[in-house]
Amino acid sequence: MSDKPIVAATDGSEESLRAVDWAAREAVLRGAPLRIVSAPGLLPRMASSQGHSQYQTVSDVIRKDSDVALTAAAARAAKAAPDLLIDTDHLDGAPAEAITEAGSGALMLVVGSRGVGAFTAMILGSVSRYVATHASSPVVVVREEIGATRRQVGVGIGDLEGHAAPLTFAFEEAALRQASLVAVHAWHTPQSDISRAGEALGLPHRADMEAELTSQLEALLDEWRAKYPDVPVSHDVVHGHPGRILAGLSARADLIVLGRHAAHHGPGAVTHAVLNHAHGPIVTVPSS
Repeated sequence: MSDKPIVAATDGSEESLRAVDWAAREAVLRGAPLRIVSAPGLLPRMASSQGHSQYQTVSDVIRKDSDVALTAAAARAAKAAPDLLIDTDHLDGAPAEAITEAGSGALMLVVGSRGVGAFTAMILGSVSRYVATHASSPVVVVREEIGATRRQVGVGIGDLEGHAAPLTFAFEEAALRQASLVAVHAWHTPQSDISRAGEALGLPHRADMEAELTSQLEALLDEWRAKYPDVPVSHDVVHGHPGRILAGLSARADLIVLGRHAAHHGPGAVTHAVLNHAHGPIVTVPSS
């Protein structure tokens, strides 16, 4: 059981409701409460009339739409998990910043990939992408329909150092789901560049480089195998663009886990590619 909630954002779109479904099931797995939030996103200089006028204003309509979205999301979560403790909240301020702040102290923050709320606030590339790269908690972006359970969690290992937070999250998810875990390290350098560099500097060729990377990844995972002995673990070192490799893996895994550093200039190229082309839920985990 956990006192920390899982937070899910909704704007009433089907994509955000699928994210609420996912968050509800995750809350049951973790024995955590679910908090559903909505950020109406009033335009600058727009304020709610708060009952001072007999006429309905644009802000009133937006607020009413947010009420409807929260009610629908809570009903959907209750249907997915009847015994789940569910709370709903309106958020003030710009949607991106408000939703990001709502995830502070949460087990995770769950958003849809795009939406149709006020002024399409949840389109990936604005709110969802901002949240996935700035929140202090792990952020799950739920993409496309959730298909059959595959009982596999994937984790992308880019830097073989600074991996503790995403690996901890990935192994915990695999243990909760009674799933296997596959760790993937993808590296992308044109073969011609590898050969030229190797010949000029006496560096190892591709096969030797892959063997060395595989050995490092095996050594890294041995520590985690000892911590989670019940989780079947495999690994793969692949030559190819990491974003393409991990997006492809998302089509056959229940969840893909990525580590991330502080986002001062937006998402990195790999995170950006995976978030935009994945076939299932992606979680970005801040480095500890």
